[in-house]
Amino acid sequence: MHCCIKEERIQFAGLFCVLFALVGLSSGCSEGRPERVAVSGRVTIDGEPLKFGSVLFVPTNGRVSGGAIDEEGHFVLTCYEPEDGVIPGKYQVSVRGTEPMGEVAQRWHAPMKYAKAETSGIEYDLTEPTESILIELTWDGKKPFVEKF
Repeated sequence: MHCCIKEERIQFAGLFCVLFALVGLSSGCSEGRPERVAVSGRVTIDGEPLKFGSVLFVPTNGRVSGGAIDEEGHFVLTCYEPEDGVIPGKYQVSVRGTEPMGEVAQRWHAPMKYAKAETSGIEYDLTEPTESILIELTWDGKKPFVEKF
């Protein structure tokens, strides 16, 4: 009888270790990092895809998430690891629509006002995963230009 109690305790301890390991795997993958939600979307300028640049989602306090804009205007946000999204919260957004032109210049494909989160006027409250963010920019009658360094 005494031997059976020891076996049950060993089995219980083994089961506890397996459960602890599984909980650790499900929450430990983030290595103590905050929860994140996947976010992706598209940027347009005057109705056409913005084909160059990047977006940054800047929280009031916390970690910034960002992503490159592809030739179709799509972006996927990264916080800690590729394409892991954002920490849920409120964000101001900057869109830097630039294309490098060697070491001496860059072409702006979107107005400079969008390049800073404080002046862009773009805000999002992100609490759930989404693939449908649509950031619509406008030139307001102006045109792309080249900035020389």
